[in-house]
Amino acid sequence: MKRRSFVKTSLITTAMGAVIPQISMASEKSKTGNQEFYELRVYTLKSEQQQQLVEDYFENAAIPALNRLGIKNIGVFTELKPTGQTKIIVLIPYNSLDHFITTQDKLTADTVYQTQGNAYLNAPASEPAYERIESSLLKAFTHFTKLQVPGTSPRIFELRRYEHATENAGKKKLEMFNDAGEIDIFKRLGFKPVFFGETLIGESRPNLIYMITFDDMAAHDSHWKSFGGDAEWKKISSIPDYADAKLVSHITSTMLSPAKCSQI
Repeated sequence: MKRRSFVKTSLITTAMGAVIPQISMASEKSKTGNQEFYELRVYTLKSEQQQQLVEDYFENAAIPALNRLGIKNIGVFTELKPTGQTKIIVLIPYNSLDHFITTQDKLTADTVYQTQGNAYLNAPASEPAYERIESSLLKAFTHFTKLQVPGTSPRIFELRRYEHATENAGKKKLEMFNDAGEIDIFKRLGFKPVFFGETLIGESRPNLIYMITFDDMAAHDSHWKSFGGDAEWKKISSIPDYADAKLVSHITSTMLSPAKCSQI
């Protein structure tokens, strides 16, 4: 009887040993499986003609084709106060890495897209559609898994990049946004975040990038003043492990206006 009980207990223990890791893996997958991925493109241009060609490409070819593939809320922006010819910044959300990879092949096979985008896709080397494209691949934060469109009223946008001295500093800053409540402060103070993303591939890594939006520059200044004086922010930022001097080595802020074709 004791042996039968021992065998039964051993079998249960063995079964649980096999099942628990699977449950843990499934749980981990459920936490991260719904996070979007973002392609952030920066087009360097030398002329208004190139700007028009790129904007026409997105309006008439790229955005309609991506929409047909189930990709919505594509952002196309120009710099609010450029020094010289503006850059064009494009934000494309994907449901998963596989979604990102397969989309490129589907666009190649899309004859309507190829026809509508011909002037851009097949621009001659003597008259290129742009000078260069810099692309970054981002993964959405765990506490802000989906891109959020702020509305249709006229708005300006701020794209911010926080660079870190080390990968561990970057992970700590992610923790500050996700777990310590920094994202919640942005929401509570009315910044209307569009996305938060950790840069997986791109320039100036390690870094994170996010986008927030305002009615105008006066609202921008007012919101950031409120943020700096917020009691909860002061509490979080006073924690030694979260000091900016440890976690953020450089901040780049770019003010943007949505292009006519932008869906954000």
